[in-house]
Amino acid sequence: MPVSSPTPAGSRERQVRHRAARFEDWVHEIRERWARRRGHLPTVVPYTGYGSTEWVRVFCRVLLTRPLPADASKRRRRRREQGIRGWRSFTSVPVGDVPVIIEVGDERIEVLADRGGVVDTRIPVALEPGWHQVSLRTEGSETVEAPVWIVGPDVRFGLISDVDDTVMVTALPRPFVAFWNTFVLDEHARIPTPGMAVLYERLMRAHPGAPVIYLSTGAWNVAPTLTRFLSRNLYPAGPLLLTDWGPTHDRWFRSGREHKEENLRRIAGEFPDIRWLLVGDDGQHDEDLYARFAAEHPDRVAAVAIRRLSTGEAVLAGGRTKAEQHGATVPWVSASDGSSLADQLADVGLL
Repeated sequence: MPVSSPTPAGSRERQVRHRAARFEDWVHEIRERWARRRGHLPTVVPYTGYGSTEWVRVFCRVLLTRPLPADASKRRRRRREQGIRGWRSFTSVPVGDVPVIIEVGDERIEVLADRGGVVDTRIPVALEPGWHQVSLRTEGSETVEAPVWIVGPDVRFGLISDVDDTVMVTALPRPFVAFWNTFVLDEHARIPTPGMAVLYERLMRAHPGAPVIYLSTGAWNVAPTLTRFLSRNLYPAGPLLLTDWGPTHDRWFRSGREHKEENLRRIAGEFPDIRWLLVGDDGQHDEDLYARFAAEHPDRVAAVAIRRLSTGEAVLAGGRTKAEQHGATVPWVSASDGSSLADQLADVGLL
């Protein structure tokens, strides 16, 4: 009797993970049918994008939401366009694999949202440097506008910043950070990191036209909440590069580390003439990621700035790493607040 060869462990793991993704799709399908029966309609949630004078990267997400009454105030409609805040964002139903019509400049294209309802696409288009608006809609939805920042061809400096414990004080054990910030904490109770908004504003004054990109492992669901937090605490406006939690076609959960690595490399390729200030904290993987990126692309990194967590924050964050272990090949500064980081960045000529 022939004996079949055993299935490799990696193949079994891929099959299980694929089933997890299919199960998630099945759940989404049931929730979508239920929401449509209750009269919920597609809503496009716009996110801030960025680009050059030759292309633009556009972000949005398609959700099913309860329609507003015809006499709803303009303010309520504007809040709906900004999306559903907090834990309610995770109870809303994403609409996957639907066409989204994008109009920007003289271009009009149609792209397909992914299985989580997210659109992340690059469009060739000629635009002048500065802020522009992109129009977005899908079948049955109202048209919404997404801001995009177009980087000028003469810009040579940019800022890439982490979010948790960098621009926002988290002070929670890492396994609970995302849960607390997403489901429990009111957005008005979030605490900005001392001095960081002032530091970023000074950097923008010193480098006019520089792009600011917030790179985080958070979910797209909280993008509207984080955008309002940044605006309310006077951080410079810029796109949030977030991720979509849950299983993929080949794994149980998306890797936050891979998400950051891929976007760092992508941004470096998109703007080959820009040198970036990379800002993070010493309680997660930022130092490792930034050191590796700087070693691979030393000509693309102006400096690395690491916010040192307090002893209590570091314990909750799972310990801190040491910059000295990375053999930094670019200017490397470290301090516990934005003001001290600003002094050190001035010493290396960035302020």
